[in-house]
Amino acid sequence: MREMRWWDLDPVMELEHRLFPDDAWSRGMFWSELADARHPSATRHYVVAEDEAGRIAGYGGLAAVAGTGDVQTIAVATEQWGTGLGTLLLAELLRQATAFECHEVLLEVRVDNVRAQRLYERFGFEPIGFRRGYYQPGNVDALVMRLGELPASTDVPGLQGTETIHG
Repeated sequence: MREMRWWDLDPVMELEHRLFPDDAWSRGMFWSELADARHPSATRHYVVAEDEAGRIAGYGGLAAVAGTGDVQTIAVATEQWGTGLGTLLLAELLRQATAFECHEVLLEVRVDNVRAQRLYERFGFEPIGFRRGYYQPGNVDALVMRLGELPASTDVPGLQGTETIHG
């Protein structure tokens, strides 16, 4: 796992459109996020994970403002589902939220994405509300979830101390 850079955008966009065909982020949205990730007062942190062949297998991003983190995106290639990659990506984003001195982390997840909801619940995220019609153009509601206490790195669900993440 490593920091996302501009040269990762082509494979990231390919994965984004494959996983989220109806509500994929635009290239401009990723550019905007990456623009605020590499300076002394950065409020963004984006990472990519590569498979054994060096292809982008997943990515994630976090925004942090005024003590609140917001998981902007997490995506894992379908062929990597069940491998723990989503857990590693979320763990890295929460580590960065701690580095940003966040006291809580929020996220939105599609109400029909039960797989992702289970991952977030394992980390201690709890539902706090809905955003009606959040995902467009499909008009799908978002479940808003909150993690009020960030786990210590040794308390990350699914990690037994053998995995490492390089920032």
